[in-house]
Amino acid sequence: MQESEENDLFPYQAIVLTSFGGPEGPDEVMPFLRRVTGGRGIPDERLAEVAEHYYEFGGKSPINDQNRALIEAIRAELARRELTIPVLFGNRNSEPFLADAFREAAAEGMTRLLSVTTSAYSCYSSCRQYREDIAAAQEELRADGQEVHVDKVRQYWNHPGFSGTNARIVTEAVRQRMESSGSGDAPHLVFVTHSLPVAMDDTSGPGDEDGNLYSAQHTELAAAISREVSATLGVEVEHDLTYCSRSGPPSQPWLEPDVNDHLRELAGRGVTDVVVAPIGFVSDHMEVAFDLDTEAAETAEELGLHMLRVPTVGTDTEFVMGLVDLALERAAQARDEDVERPTWPGEEPRPSICRPGCCPNLRQAKPAACGSD
Repeated sequence: MQESEENDLFPYQAIVLTSFGGPEGPDEVMPFLRRVTGGRGIPDERLAEVAEHYYEFGGKSPINDQNRALIEAIRAELARRELTIPVLFGNRNSEPFLADAFREAAAEGMTRLLSVTTSAYSCYSSCRQYREDIAAAQEELRADGQEVHVDKVRQYWNHPGFSGTNARIVTEAVRQRMESSGSGDAPHLVFVTHSLPVAMDDTSGPGDEDGNLYSAQHTELAAAISREVSATLGVEVEHDLTYCSRSGPPSQPWLEPDVNDHLRELAGRGVTDVVVAPIGFVSDHMEVAFDLDTEAAETAEELGLHMLRVPTVGTDTEFVMGLVDLALERAAQARDEDVERPTWPGEEPRPSICRPGCCPNLRQAKPAACGSD
């Protein structure tokens, strides 16, 4: 593939949307869950319980179709800007696997790749583990005599394309609920993200800092969005940050409160109206479809709470534009050019090259790409 320094994405020859993966049929559910939990000693009996969540949806996770739609949206935005670069798709836990995407690129002579993940925040499972996946896929290609160089965009929790889009759609949801209720009172905002083991949150961020970066990023963004909603609509909006999708043994501490427990607490305090905003997720995948649209919705109905769930950023135009902006930013850095790195909230963008000891693997140290360790 011909390269040109006239292309603002030079030196990259392809973008790889890098994601978690999910089953696309009933026969894929258990193999997928075994890959997700590999090395943790979780028996098939427990995995079979989790599998029922997928079987309720025909054995298919929505995540791959959503990522294919996101890829098409990214391609359209690149075309709008007259940027010519392929966009490939690689997963951690299901086909198409990351190594398959790298092989596809290498077969076309594309050996300088840029990874854009579907995880916005900083912790082991949403950053370093993807870096480990990239390193493992690179090693798999080396065994076949092929070499690809891979960089990644920064974690984008406070890039305006992600954070600003969330602020806008949350504001619109609160406005919609206030108009439909006719009371003039603001609903209670309940922000939701994926729970983690407390130990993983404690060590999230660079090894020379205080940790807890994952929960701190969510806390800061939730507060900023709440302030934006209040200022835009002229009402005082109360908010809380909650968690979903807890797994692991009961003896292992995970981040709390669980969204269902928190809904019960709010109902006990006399709250009747909630807007649930899944700011921890990029698309309406299984954690949203089951944990929120099924379980949390059932909890709210039992409690007599009116619950409105905010959409995820998905293929929102502003979000897609932000992902392309992030790719352009990383390409400029690769060319050793000064580049503006916008943030909201806060003034500190995450680094594109992760620092030593950042978000460590607490079970087993593994090689990780896109970092300085």
